[in-house]
Formats: sequence, structure tokens, C-alpha cells
Amino acid sequence: MSEWLVLTIAMAAACAVVLSIAFINHRRIGEDDDPNETPDVIEYMTMMIGVIYAIVLGLAIAGVWEGRGAAQEYVRQEAQALHEISVRSEVYPAEVRKAIRADVDAYVTYVVDTEWREMADHGRLTDRGGELLERIRRDVTDYEPQTDHEGQAYQPLVDQVAAVDDARGARGLGAGATMPGVVWFGLIAGALVTVGLIFTLQIRRSFRELLLAGLFSALIAFLLFLIWDFDAPFGRGISATAEPFLSQFPHLGLGD
Repeated sequence: MSEWLVLTIAMAAACAVVLSIAFINHRRIGEDDDPNETPDVIEYMTMMIGVIYAIVLGLAIAGVWEGRGAAQEYVRQEAQALHEISVRSEVYPAEVRKAIRADVDAYVTYVVDTEWREMADHGRLTDRGGELLERIRRDVTDYEPQTDHEGQAYQPLVDQVAAVDDARGARGLGAGATMPGVVWFGLIAGALVTVGLIFTLQIRRSFRELLLAGLFSALIAFLLFLIWDFDAPFGRGISATAEPFLSQFPHLGLGD
């Protein structure tokens, strides 16, 4: 049985049980019962639904913000590992060192100038970026150390290449939207229900009540926009930036 069918049945069953109990209880009430002596359930339920939806919104904002922060950290790790490769290749012969640094610079330039736009527009990495990274790997792993000093630097350089590859893969996984469609359905449906409940509370046309209702609706719309904006770590206004690459490789003049 599909999990969505199970969810639908569970929600329908819960509603049926509650409505049945309410209907049976209503039939047992005598004609002399005074409803004014019982608390207004509408105000209580409106308050509880608002609280529950606020918790859901908070969790959603925290989740997408954490994803955005993780994406920025992957960029920092990748840039730092590339910087270490460029610096630690100093112990290699001039020809090898020059080839490694040239390929590192070419990779960084391509990521900042080209691949970043691909992530923002389509939420994915490019094959060309993988090819440039493979050239760096070949530069490092194909060289056979000639001295003990070079031998000591060889494995750390290989490890840094692996760190770049790992950070690049994580950057690619975090490039697209992270919120599933069903979560968006729940957030939007919850917003409609929460705002709609305002009209169950005898709202009048006084300036204060209309102002509060408008501000409440605007606040929910703003929070939903905030979640949507954070949901694509590389593609929207408040997104992860390429600043770690720019700060680690200032000689390339990127971002000018």
C-alpha cells in the first residue's frame, strides 16, 4: 500500500472519529443546555492551529538556513583545499609546480565564472568542471617524487585533491532545491487555513482589526518567501557566494 494512501486514510479516519464523537455528543445534550456556559472552542482551535503552524514554519526556516550554511561551508572547504594544493606544490620542480598551479587557477576561474551560473540556473554541476578537476588529479598523482622532501609532500597533496573532489560533490548535491513538494503543499495549505481562520472570529471593519489581519497575512507571506529564497542555496537572493574562491585566489582577479 502506498504511503500517501496510508496518510490519506489516517487523516480521513481522524476527521471521521472527531466528527462522529461531536455528533453523538450533540445528540446527548438536553434541550435545556446553555451553550453560553461552555468556552468558545473556535478561539481555542484558532490559537492552537496558529501555534502549530508557527512551529512548522520555524522548523522549515531552520532547515533551509542550515542547508544554505552547509553549502557555503562546502565552498569554503573546496577553496581551501585548492589553495593548499597550490601552496604545497612549492616543493616540486618548477615545471611540475607550474602545471599544477595553472590547472588549479583554470579550475577556480571556470567554477566562479561559468559553473556558478549553471548551479544557479539549473541546480547542477558541469562535466567541464569535472574534467578540469581530473587534470589537477593527474598532475598530482602522475608525478613520481624524486627526493624525500617531495615524497613527504606527495600524500598530503593527494589528500587535498580528494578533499576538493569531496567538497565539489557535496556542492553539487546542495545546488538544487532541498524542500520536497509535499512539504511546500503543507506549508501553503497551512498558511491558507491559518489566515482563513481569521474570518471565524467575528472580525469587524475597524482600522486596528483590519491592520492586524493584514500584517499577520503579510508576515506569513514573508516567511514563506524566506523559505523559498533559502531553498536554493546557490540560485537566489540570499545565497551562498564564491567569496572563498575570491579570497584564496586574489591574483586571478575574479569577480571584478
